[in-house]
Amino acid sequence: MSNQGSTGNVLAAICSFFIPGLGQLVQGRLMKAAIHFVLCSLLWIILLGWIVHIWSIWDAACWKPKS
Repeated sequence: MSNQGSTGNVLAAICSFFIPGLGQLVQGRLMKAAIHFVLCSLLWIILLGWIVHIWSIWDAACWKPKS
């Protein structure tokens, strides 16, 4: 299991840096990945996608699996 700050979360955050939602997908969170990807894609059209993009990176980096 990944802990906050673990190598897995750092890798997930890097993945989300390049493609929003990819980090969540790497962590096995399919629905969250789809939400991040679709929301960011739609918002980039009106130039606000960077907000969701940063949220996606932060979410992947800080995720803690339920025990």
